[in-house]
Amino acid sequence: MQTTHQPLKGGQLVLATIALGLASFMNILDLSIANVSVPTIAGDLGVSTTQGTWVITSYAVAEAIMLPLTGWLAGRFGQVRMFTAGTLLFTLASVLCGIAPNFPMLLAARILQGIFGASMIPLSQALITSIYPPAKRGLAMGLWSMTTVVAPIAGPLTGGWLTENFSWHWIFLINLPMGVLVSLFAWKLLAGRETPRRKQPVDYVGLGLLVIGIGSLQILLDKGNELDWFSSPTVVALACVSGAALLYFVVWEWHDPHPVVNLRLFQRRNFTIGVLSLMLGSVAFFGTVVVLPLWLQSYQGYTPLWAGKTVAFGGVFAVIMGPIVGANLHRMDARAVATFGFLVFAAVSFWSTTFTPDVDYWSVALTRLAMGVGISCFFLPLITINLSGLSPHEMAGASGVSNFMRNLGSSFGTAVVTSLWEHRGIHHHALLTEHVTRQDPAAQSYLGQLQALGMSTEQALAYLNRELTSQAFLLATNDVFLASALLMLSLIALIWWTRPPFSPAGGGAH
Repeated sequence: MQTTHQPLKGGQLVLATIALGLASFMNILDLSIANVSVPTIAGDLGVSTTQGTWVITSYAVAEAIMLPLTGWLAGRFGQVRMFTAGTLLFTLASVLCGIAPNFPMLLAARILQGIFGASMIPLSQALITSIYPPAKRGLAMGLWSMTTVVAPIAGPLTGGWLTENFSWHWIFLINLPMGVLVSLFAWKLLAGRETPRRKQPVDYVGLGLLVIGIGSLQILLDKGNELDWFSSPTVVALACVSGAALLYFVVWEWHDPHPVVNLRLFQRRNFTIGVLSLMLGSVAFFGTVVVLPLWLQSYQGYTPLWAGKTVAFGGVFAVIMGPIVGANLHRMDARAVATFGFLVFAAVSFWSTTFTPDVDYWSVALTRLAMGVGISCFFLPLITINLSGLSPHEMAGASGVSNFMRNLGSSFGTAVVTSLWEHRGIHHHALLTEHVTRQDPAAQSYLGQLQALGMSTEQALAYLNRELTSQAFLLATNDVFLASALLMLSLIALIWWTRPPFSPAGGGAH
């Protein structure tokens, strides 16, 4: 039987909101905080940069496997107990990462971080809706959603600053004070609100298929670009294993009386369309978040810290507008708000395709600032739509699957968009070099000017090639923004297939 608890009030509500939001922020931050520090970590621990990327992959794989299990684990152990234990163990694993004396120990600790921390995001989402009265749950989700937008933007900036001014160890050790405080406040304020526990058998077959299927898929996405995708036997093997395991997993879980993942949630139209839109929106969002700093550092002369500062402007309006949108979402059609967000994101992406090689810092930063308006207006409505109409006991499982789909979108977006950027850069370079011939007057005139400055023919050609490469990857960056804009526009038609009412998450309406 589902126990109904009264909403928290006053200082308790404020402290619980901060604790739950901080847990989500801390967890998502660790997905991206190590990105800019990989070369430093690899050099310090005596491994190659390619091996060093497993610091990112190991965490992502472990978390991806555990996210869909959140509902089953919360039902077995209780949401509050699971959240508190997960946060403490995640913090302990973070400390082990920070003091790791060698690379194998660091990898093992990162895997533990992913395993223990996976439940923190969906359970913080489920718990934050339960501590607010129904009329204020939109505001609660607005406050919570800020973490999902700001954390991936703040990750590279924080990681770059800590590595540059202290050492890479601190990108993990900063979790210690936050993790301890979050665990203490969560247990103190929420222990009396524990959800009922259900004793049910363990579906070992489903669990095994989930580990194999999602683990193979996540490794494929993280390593695909590095291995040149399907030209690599390893990628082909991972794709076959993942496809077969996940197909069998779906069939098995659909008929198992005690599934580890409640796939019947996908029978709900709002849930299915909402999580699909969330996944595709994450592809577009994370694709631009990854490619823009990559282009700035590779071809515009930005340091990792300054590239991070540029991208960080995208979080300004997300922080300001998140609570405002959340507090007023019940007065508006969530589909209309999401549509506005898609349109703003697409418009800013089209604006970004006008960048030129001499674009200045503030021109780029302003596009990120405007992008924050679009981001704040599409993540929260999508979460509201896909969790609408669910009963309280379904919230943890639905939130786990929803966050898994968001993570899958971020992994897919990062992998595919980076690959697209590189291939389009090569393509544009080939097209531009076709004009560098003895018969092309513009090319010959430019080479003549370089030689007049004292360069030899070889030096002039090398300089011209660098200029063409810079131009080619600018065009490739524009292609990525164009693709992201078109993807966002395509979601407008999809989101209008959902059906109101879009009751606040956890409201229990049917």
